[in-house]
Amino acid sequence: MPDADGPAPGSHGGPPASVALVVNPSAAKGGALTVLPRVTGRLRDAGHAVEVLLSRSPAEAGELVTAAAASGADVLAVLGGDGMAHLGLNAVARRAADDPTTAPALGLVPAGTGNDLARGLGLALDDLDAAVGAVVAGRTRPVDLLRVADRWVGTVVATGFDALVNARANRMAWPRGSARYLLAVLAEVRTFRPLRYSLVVDGAERELDAMFVSVGNTTSFGGGLKICPRADPYDGELDVTIIHPVSRAGLLRLLPQMKSGRFAADPCVEQLRARSVHVAHGAGTAYGDGEELGPTPVAVELVPAAIRVCLP
Repeated sequence: MPDADGPAPGSHGGPPASVALVVNPSAAKGGALTVLPRVTGRLRDAGHAVEVLLSRSPAEAGELVTAAAASGADVLAVLGGDGMAHLGLNAVARRAADDPTTAPALGLVPAGTGNDLARGLGLALDDLDAAVGAVVAGRTRPVDLLRVADRWVGTVVATGFDALVNARANRMAWPRGSARYLLAVLAEVRTFRPLRYSLVVDGAERELDAMFVSVGNTTSFGGGLKICPRADPYDGELDVTIIHPVSRAGLLRLLPQMKSGRFAADPCVEQLRARSVHVAHGAGTAYGDGEELGPTPVAVELVPAAIRVCLP
């Protein structure tokens, strides 16, 4: 991976020559299909060769992004939410790990309910032309990723109460965005008790009780909840946010402050920076980018400059 900003591969100093665009038609309740002609029109008007790949299921979307990453396209772009972004970054990261010279850049056109990866990378969420413009311009920047076994994560790995909230929110059809996660919190907080964690942070072992242990590459999950407010996807470090045991009332008091990240100033919150962390606690499931990763324990490693992303 290059260690400085630069053009997408094959662009010879200009915008990318070819774009494989994988689309989740159900994103934003069908809104992705509505904006698709604008996206492809903007790309083609700029002289790009665009191949559009429509997925009919999550499984097919995974197959399409894998094929697109190996197709020789200069950019693998995804139109959808964090689920599509997760699939796209995994396809590009796997390709880059095998042979960085043949890996495409990742383009993100956010059209989902959460859009936490796009938010964390500074892409426009409410300006479609600006988001597509990042792909049109063809400028890329190396971006760090989290690696969990054979999976890659761009935003946050959730392991405790945050993971339970993630699981419940994934089962909810309404409302959209961060409101869905806040409702899931209200449902889960009634019965949740602090968990006993075993952590290994850059080789240093700790035992502690905690509500949350969240590992972040970017700041937010759940549609803009800044659980790791200091996280920076370009700094070569992962961020760990620990919320030590608090009452239900105390946790509910912190929740509104997660939108801004101000909760991190509370005495019950601890923030760490590291290159790797091993998280273990009883029986649980870890989530990354809002997707199920598998049972705990999990080992999370920061991989610097793992992929290149089209950014303004």
